[in-house]
Amino acid sequence: MVRVALRTLRYRKGAFIATFLAMTFGAVITMACGGLMETGIRTEVPAQRLAAAPLVVTGSQSSTLPKQNPDDPEEDTETGTLAERVRLDPALVSKVEAVPGVETAVGDMSFPATLVRDGHAGATTGGHGWSSAALTPYSLRAGHEPGPGEVVLDATGGHQVGDRVEIVADARTATYTVAGLTSSADVFFADADVDRLAGHAGKVDAIGVLTSPGADLGQVTQDVGEALKGAPVVLLTGSDRGVAEHFEADKSSENLIVLSAVFGGLAISVALFVVATTLGLSIQQRQRELALLRAIGTTPGQLRRMVVGESLYMAVFATTLGSLLGVPFGRWLFDRLAGNGIVPEAMEFRVGWIPMVVAVGSSLLISLCAAFVAGRRAARTRPTEALMEAAIQRRWLSAIRLILAVLCFGGGIALFIVTIAVMTGPIAASTAGPSVLLWAIGLALIAPGVTRVMLAVLRWPVRAVTGTAGYLATLNARTRTVRMAAVVTPIMLATGIATANIYLQTTQVAVANEAYAENLRADLVLSSSTGGLPGDLVAEVREVPGVAAASEFASTTGYVAAPYDDSQSEDGWMIQGVSAEGAAQTTAVKPTSGRLADLTGDTVALPAENAASIGRGIGDTITMRMGDSDEVDVRIVGLYPGRVGFQTMLMPADLVAAHTTSGLPAQIMVRAEPGESLDALSVSLSKLVADQPGVAVADRDVLTAAYAEEQEIGAWINYLMAGMIVAYTAISVVNSQVMATSARRREFGLQRLTGSTRGQVLRMMFVEAGMVSAIGIVLGTIVSTTTLVPFTLVTDGSLLPTGPIWIYLGVIGTATVLTMLSTMVTTWVTLRPRPAEATVAPA
Repeated sequence: MVRVALRTLRYRKGAFIATFLAMTFGAVITMACGGLMETGIRTEVPAQRLAAAPLVVTGSQSSTLPKQNPDDPEEDTETGTLAERVRLDPALVSKVEAVPGVETAVGDMSFPATLVRDGHAGATTGGHGWSSAALTPYSLRAGHEPGPGEVVLDATGGHQVGDRVEIVADARTATYTVAGLTSSADVFFADADVDRLAGHAGKVDAIGVLTSPGADLGQVTQDVGEALKGAPVVLLTGSDRGVAEHFEADKSSENLIVLSAVFGGLAISVALFVVATTLGLSIQQRQRELALLRAIGTTPGQLRRMVVGESLYMAVFATTLGSLLGVPFGRWLFDRLAGNGIVPEAMEFRVGWIPMVVAVGSSLLISLCAAFVAGRRAARTRPTEALMEAAIQRRWLSAIRLILAVLCFGGGIALFIVTIAVMTGPIAASTAGPSVLLWAIGLALIAPGVTRVMLAVLRWPVRAVTGTAGYLATLNARTRTVRMAAVVTPIMLATGIATANIYLQTTQVAVANEAYAENLRADLVLSSSTGGLPGDLVAEVREVPGVAAASEFASTTGYVAAPYDDSQSEDGWMIQGVSAEGAAQTTAVKPTSGRLADLTGDTVALPAENAASIGRGIGDTITMRMGDSDEVDVRIVGLYPGRVGFQTMLMPADLVAAHTTSGLPAQIMVRAEPGESLDALSVSLSKLVADQPGVAVADRDVLTAAYAEEQEIGAWINYLMAGMIVAYTAISVVNSQVMATSARRREFGLQRLTGSTRGQVLRMMFVEAGMVSAIGIVLGTIVSTTTLVPFTLVTDGSLLPTGPIWIYLGVIGTATVLTMLSTMVTTWVTLRPRPAEATVAPA
């Protein structure tokens, strides 16, 4: 039967190409997502500035969440990734240096440093102590090592030894003498100055370890680990050392793993759906051939093996080609992610044999399952029944099909209920992917019955509008309901996935922007391009005439370390730092108890529901683990109603800033006196900061626009990943239409022999394509609605998603154009032979 299967492929070129494309593109997407996942798991960031250090010690960015029962070893342990750089005690440097095989250990610090030219801030680079130059290594091209008040600059920057330059570091502008020149674009200061400029006195970012000649790196690494046992450190070697330079790579890799897993799983599910549909349509078109094989004595097992053999033969070549094409496609996707700041540009795309095995294996398994399902009905049908049904297939509903449909609808309803009853805020989007597939698969399983009902509804309006062409089209559709349902399904899937995913993103972005704008009461904002603002600037801003209130602003994420908080996730809580004097006027927070004016020292204001979940109130103390892993005992001084899904804790700005990577407040929010001209106040503030390079004044519209842009970047990634799934389903739409139309070659020939003109046949097919599009779009709309309604109800209390109507019109317009174009072009090509030739079955 395998030999027969291979021979039949030569006479089924259209079906072969359509199925081959479906399998190939499925493997491409799976391989690309597998490559992204492997890249996230491996997190290879080649060392650049620390390239000469074979071993690097850095702080652990992982945080273990508190347990409800710390003494219970069986309780699951959850971990989160800290948002800020975790720094090390400099005393660890001497411990590392004392390890045998270590020649020297260098504590490295990194902080923003900006050269000032003609009073304007230039590009911000990294500032470091000169001792860390040995970790690259950088050597002097001219001059000498820097002493206090001196720097070493890039030799290509146009500076000379002895020049006097202005540099902004730690939000302060100072003049330094150029002591030397080197090949680095970074700025090197005297080690004595670094502790003051870095903003985190008594800490180092990482420890670079230079081993003695001939020392065994593995043994040295093991010994260093023993020497630092108990300290929250990570030892990095090889291609992992770059993570010490880009601490955000850990969080980025987590996001990359989740992103690739979600869309990879969706891609595999859609691929199974698409391949099964395409292969099923191909088998339907061969009912006469299969019936004849059964009639001449072919057993059901032989028939099934023939169908499976054909599919596997195609799948081997299709998946191999798809896996090879998936590598450059995955790299292209990764470059887009890096270009938009989702992952560090220094991270390298890596794809090995595991994604290849997964892509090929999953594609082969998908093909095998689809082939088994497609050949099952023909193999189980008795020969006489098969011959009767060869021309027109009427039976479609089986017990298994009905049970699977009920299970899918049950799962979809369960997700609908869970989303509304349990989910809160943006997290409700997590049920969207499974929900779309469950409803789509459920409708696909009963598509012939639904299609029959919808055709009955459309029949008379279509005939009334389109006349004879509509009469023929509805008559054909009624007698070919099962095959028509097969071409409706891809349209439903493409419409449902596209509409649901796009509107999910637009709604999420709109809700986030609304929440941000609601909480913002400032009229103007001061920000800096040099890494932060000086701590004493806010007091000067308050003295400017026309300023009603001013508050510093800093943000991070943290965890409630004690008492146990069962409502916090591995992402932690958003923490905003504000100034006690000015917080009430620059934010929309209205405490129900306590005062924001008491946010001084080690204090916190909590959303009331969060305080209730941990059983604490005004005056009680909780322990917060900040973004840099430091734990702080804070007293609750205020409770306020938080917006569901966007709960934020408020703490003093100086406390929050001290536990951020920069160590400085990021912005100053300014509220104007009633009736004060914002333009005039902006000019006054600009004069105040005129001698501070990089500091700018903007209105709230600029601030909200910048926040919206950040949200759009995150949404764009989801658009990109969802877009490739939608493109895949769009290909299946074209495939299905081409296959279904080209298989009607004999039918068109008979119509023309009985008097129909080519134009009449084309008009008939135009009407049929319109009905197919309409039914597919209606079903796709139902799929997307069942996904979007619970999400929008949870996020903003509306039944309708937020977003322009042209998105939906664009989706259904694209689906219609693809369907109409593929149908009409294929019909035109099929009508080219003379009618008598068209009625002859292919040899």
